[in-house]
Amino acid sequence: IWLKEKQKEEAPRPPSDITVFGANCTLHGLSHIFLPGGVTFRRLLWALIWTLAFFLCISLLCTWSWNRILYLMSYPAVTKIYMVWAHNMSFPAVTFCNKNVFRASSMTKDDLYHSGYWMDLMYPNHTVIKRSLSILKESHKPALLGLLDFQNYTPPPDYLVNTTEMMSRLSHQLEDMLLECRFRGETCTYKNFSTIYTRYGKCYTFNSGLDGNPLLTTLKGGTGNGLEIMLDIQQDEYLPVWGETDETSYEAGIKVQLHSQSEPPFLHELGFGVAPGFQTFVSTQEQRLQYLPQPWGDCKSTPIDSEFFSTYSITACRIDCETRYLLENCNCRMVHMPGTSTVCTPEQYKDCADPALDFLVEKDNDYCVCQTPCNMTRYGKELSMVKIPSKASAKYLAKKFNKTEQYIGENILVLDIFFEALNYEKIEQKKAYEIAGLLGDIGGQMGLFIGASVLTILEIFDYLYELLSKAIFMLEKVGTEGKHATAVCTCDSMKLST
Repeated sequence: IWLKEKQKEEAPRPPSDITVFGANCTLHGLSHIFLPGGVTFRRLLWALIWTLAFFLCISLLCTWSWNRILYLMSYPAVTKIYMVWAHNMSFPAVTFCNKNVFRASSMTKDDLYHSGYWMDLMYPNHTVIKRSLSILKESHKPALLGLLDFQNYTPPPDYLVNTTEMMSRLSHQLEDMLLECRFRGETCTYKNFSTIYTRYGKCYTFNSGLDGNPLLTTLKGGTGNGLEIMLDIQQDEYLPVWGETDETSYEAGIKVQLHSQSEPPFLHELGFGVAPGFQTFVSTQEQRLQYLPQPWGDCKSTPIDSEFFSTYSITACRIDCETRYLLENCNCRMVHMPGTSTVCTPEQYKDCADPALDFLVEKDNDYCVCQTPCNMTRYGKELSMVKIPSKASAKYLAKKFNKTEQYIGENILVLDIFFEALNYEKIEQKKAYEIAGLLGDIGGQMGLFIGASVLTILEIFDYLYELLSKAIFMLEKVGTEGKHATAVCTCDSMKLST
């Protein structure tokens, strides 16, 4: 009697019955099975239909949820384009180069002696190539022809070839080329341009933002609200083409690139040409692009690992990589490459630097692989042109610049760069699907297929917890009863012995 009373005191409250759970659960349809009363045909039918529908819907729910999980793991992205209006906008940097690298009138005997092999004019032993000599004789440049007589010439013993100095001295000078310059209607001069070196030699950048100069802005779109320059390309100074080298130019004119101030120019690949005898209108629109890093996209979000550049861009990455490649293979760098390493001599340009760089650009696709930056600015362009000079203005321009009308038509060009409108295009890449969308989709499918919610799942877990508690209690009870039964048997045995 004492044992039974003790068990009643220690027994916990029994867990809820499955009938009570089924009648009160928020899972749709389950309450129709566990109505009060006995078993009826209606309940059995409900139980059969509900069970079949439940497992079918569970299968559909799992299939669709797995599909949504796979979609999330594919890291989808969408691209959105906005048009943003502004009160004023920073004008882009404008870099241009004359297609001719060296001026014929500035060449000296020393220059030809040390760079003739580079120009495909002479053999490595400094003897003139006959084919080149015959072409030069027909080019009507007697002064240049007279410099090629090296029979009694010996270079100064202390003469050192400085490729940078030679390129700077022999290139077309901006103060000679620039005839007129206006920005937003105000006069500008060659002093408003910065010097920069590219594969085209000595080039010039307007609005570079260097040397502490503030960035220029514009308040309106359209012609007259940007940069307008008139240039003399000086075709009479072009060197005759006597061979095919990387520095050989078959064209006359300039190469131009619009770029942001944080990005170095890359004219030989990204520039566009402007021809003499035309006024070229360049209508541009700023585009600001934002890409997503991995795993949604493939852009580079980390800072650039370079000792030459502080801001990452594809151009900076390419120049940095090409510089390292030439230092590894030729032990020198080209004039336009950054750093303080030794500059290649004309012979090194011919024998190593030019071939190595051509191989890297055209055939080696693994060495210089540059990712797109996650944030970048570029300038879309629309070009149009009209012929200059007109018949009405030819005489006036010839008198103004003291040139012949033929010279004006062959050498003068006008470049007019302006914003199409005072707005910029924002192209933004965004995540198309995230965790919140996944939970919303799964929740919606749960409600559609099984009429359940998060609270329903909690109710089921609560019921399973009660079942587990009841099972543990029964196991403990069985173990306790076994111990007491053994104790009673022992006591009875002792009494019988006594």
